[in-house]
Amino acid sequence: MGEPSAGEDRYSPKPTIRKPHERRLSLLPLVFLIFYEVSGGPFGVETSVQAGGPLLALLGFLIFPLIWSIPEALLTAELGTMFPENGGYVIWVQAAFGPFWGFQEGWWKWLSGVIDNALYPVLFLDYLKSAIPEVADGPLRLAAVLVITAFLTYLNFRGLTIVGWTAVALGLFSLLPFCVMALLALPRLEPANWLQTDFGDVDWNTYLNTLFWNLNYWDSVSTLVGEVDNPMQTLPKALISALLLVCGGYLVPLLTGTGALKVVRSDWADGYFADIAKILGGVWLRWWMEAAAALSNMGMFEAEMSSDSFQLLGMAERGMLPQMFAYRSRYDTPTLGILVSATGVLLLSWMSFREIIAAENYLYCFGMFAEFAAFIWLRLKKPNISRPYRVPLDTIGVFLLCTPPSVLLVLVMVLATWKVIIVSFTAAFIGFMLYPCIVIANKKQWLHFSFSPDLPNLPTDDMSGISVKRNVGVPVDKDTCSDPEIGLLLS
Repeated sequence: MGEPSAGEDRYSPKPTIRKPHERRLSLLPLVFLIFYEVSGGPFGVETSVQAGGPLLALLGFLIFPLIWSIPEALLTAELGTMFPENGGYVIWVQAAFGPFWGFQEGWWKWLSGVIDNALYPVLFLDYLKSAIPEVADGPLRLAAVLVITAFLTYLNFRGLTIVGWTAVALGLFSLLPFCVMALLALPRLEPANWLQTDFGDVDWNTYLNTLFWNLNYWDSVSTLVGEVDNPMQTLPKALISALLLVCGGYLVPLLTGTGALKVVRSDWADGYFADIAKILGGVWLRWWMEAAAALSNMGMFEAEMSSDSFQLLGMAERGMLPQMFAYRSRYDTPTLGILVSATGVLLLSWMSFREIIAAENYLYCFGMFAEFAAFIWLRLKKPNISRPYRVPLDTIGVFLLCTPPSVLLVLVMVLATWKVIIVSFTAAFIGFMLYPCIVIANKKQWLHFSFSPDLPNLPTDDMSGISVKRNVGVPVDKDTCSDPEIGLLLS
């Protein structure tokens, strides 16, 4: 930590034009934003019991964090503090492999995030339909999706500070009924229930997708690190705190539900925790649980949209998208990024729960392969760049850290249905086609692109910033750029 030593490559952000007090996210709101980007509570984990039984569900949420969540969180802590700017993983991949792959990373992860966000209005209505059956399908359901999306989009537009502290309040309200349920279940616990399983009757595809969906997205916070107060210290602390909160938030309810009641796997569908709450505590606890589920989906929607929209802003500040994506509202939020992300949510909200998590997981796999590769590549090629937080492993250790989650990525992709594979590769192909369109739009000056003069050059071997001379799609306005190194490239 601190200043680079002699001979150390220097990647350190210049003083930003935004005043220090305008970095809006402190530790506690950041913890709950990560909590909602990853989890939001145990709503939706019921299908892990339905797919594999109590034993596999519990083992999954014990072991999966070790081989997936912890490596991803460590990667995010190192690279997020190494490149403390909006854009996150897009910047990491661009720094390692250049702008083309940085753009593809941005496309895969943004699309995966929008698909993920399309799920939350669906889950909200799935919980609500037990109280209001009319929202189960038909025109009323469509109208409800539109109203929910519009309201939450407006809340996101009003500012990241509001979103962060709203996440704290929603998180506490959503987790409390599970604490109450656990206390009520103590006299009824039968530990033998936790050991039930039938390895001959396991839906591995649903099981792995449920685990993967509920324990990934630790890197999402990286896209808004530029808004975090003292990110070098705050980000690692927030990731550790959120990791403990997420894992506890899954295991306690699963131990409660499977240990206190006879397990009938077919009952463990989405929303079953509300039924368990009614059995253990009565109607009042069920209503609290359903309200918590609904509000939790609001929190997840807000956190994911913040991540997606600030990712687009970060890409625009690096010239990877038109400058219009870098414009901020009077509330300091990325207006166009929010609108584009909300439009994507509405277009995808017709998909079912399982279709959504399968499609987003597949695209997410593409992005994570690129991130693990960038992590290892930057350790190999740029070992002397200042890393305020450094994973305490050498290069071989980092490679071994990334191996189990990479194997898991392959497994998730192999188990996908052909429909998901075709849709995902089609989406990836669209990204390959979009990049040359961005290059042409830049060369023909159909749209205005610019490079934020506040940002440092990326530590790639073959480029400093990204040169317009080479027409790689990230142009710099030489008349307004204050960076002498970039100006030299344009001369």
